[in-house]
Amino acid sequence: MFEGQNDLTVGDFNPEMLFVSKMKMEKNDIYHCHQDFTELTIILSGKTDYYVEGETIEAESGDIIVCNPGVRHHNVVKSRKYFTTEFFVGFQNYHFKNMPENRIELKEGGYLLRLPPDQKEEVKKLCYEMLAENANESFGKYFMLKAKLMQLLILMVRGIEEPPKTHIRGYNFENYNRKYAVKKIITYINENYPHKISLDRIAHNMYLSPVYVSKIFKEETGESPISYLIKVRLEKAKAMLENNENDSIKGIAMEVGYDDVYHFSKLFKKYYGQSPQNYRREYISKMS
Repeated sequence: MFEGQNDLTVGDFNPEMLFVSKMKMEKNDIYHCHQDFTELTIILSGKTDYYVEGETIEAESGDIIVCNPGVRHHNVVKSRKYFTTEFFVGFQNYHFKNMPENRIELKEGGYLLRLPPDQKEEVKKLCYEMLAENANESFGKYFMLKAKLMQLLILMVRGIEEPPKTHIRGYNFENYNRKYAVKKIITYINENYPHKISLDRIAHNMYLSPVYVSKIFKEETGESPISYLIKVRLEKAKAMLENNENDSIKGIAMEVGYDDVYHFSKLFKKYYGQSPQNYRREYISKMS
């Protein structure tokens, strides 16, 4: 038996999952509450105000707004130009130690939980994983969602109960995790460069936020994911120009992921200093 295995809840930890959703908040919601369950709102992108029980809260990406049963709340949209993307999850039948049943209470009171940056990204990653799972009809979907909800709640309770950890020299899991994620992104681009790829698609594939993907990729490689994609495509095109002299420029462009041959030619010239036609002509001349 693990020591301290029941340090989290009163009785077993088996919350009932009710719903999970994502919404772009472009207008004010109605002022409302939920009598029978807890709802968490997690800001995936943007900044906003929330009006909770007469209190205005400023929330930003990665923040968690905790609305226990009976807590009245709604978002506040200041302008149609500025909106947030928000994740919602509802659940009930849980009881954390040192807290009332079916309630999550923050140490300072209030309704906003702001975790450290690395934990914020971990929380958002779980949100995207839950959304991806919810979009599928895979066997055991409900239990997979519940498992990820439990991970999310444990991260929250750790953030509430545990003091900030001092830096300990040695193995850096966050650094390993980032390197692993970047390696997976590079593999994904190398294998899928002929297809339509965007930052959003890469992020969705990795269950991470686009901002986080761009940040860690640039910090690890010195370039953005899209810059890396362009480099891979143009290097493949260069090899094809050298080895397939009968292939049309348009055909090569399409094979490396570009439907617009003019755009492809413009990128190629910017990268190699000359058009694809001139590059092929000079290469063939040198080889003759």
